[in-house]
Amino acid sequence: MSPSLRRLKTRPEFLGVAKAGCSWATPGLVLQARRHVTTDAAGAGTESVAGTEPDIGVGFTASRKVGGAVARNRARRRLRAVAAEVLPAAGIPGVDYVLIARGGTLSRPYIELAGDLRTALARVCRKDKKQGPRQGRGRKDTGRA
Repeated sequence: MSPSLRRLKTRPEFLGVAKAGCSWATPGLVLQARRHVTTDAAGAGTESVAGTEPDIGVGFTASRKVGGAVARNRARRRLRAVAAEVLPAAGIPGVDYVLIARGGTLSRPYIELAGDLRTALARVCRKDKKQGPRQGRGRKDTGRA
């Protein structure tokens, strides 16, 4: 049985996923992810363990950089269609995802957009990626005092 998709609707849900810091950008979309956090009666948040949460949280957003209202709505519709196809099979239950539309979301062929989501799902929050500043990105020492 594939997990069901649960929609993220409130601003705190979106901000919580953004705060997690796990994201991956592709030409067609940006994917952000974090483990689903449940709050108990005392208001303390606890992260769920993978496999214990039966659903996948998903939210969609598009900024004005994508275009006017018609373009943003079309971009979100395309992201919803891709997510409905890809996330039940490739998503991890108990994880919340936010798909952010980019300029290429509208012009990218559907097959490539679905491939972008699969790639982002495989690479977002990987444990083997380096966590820290890139080496060799600083200013060169010219030897001048």
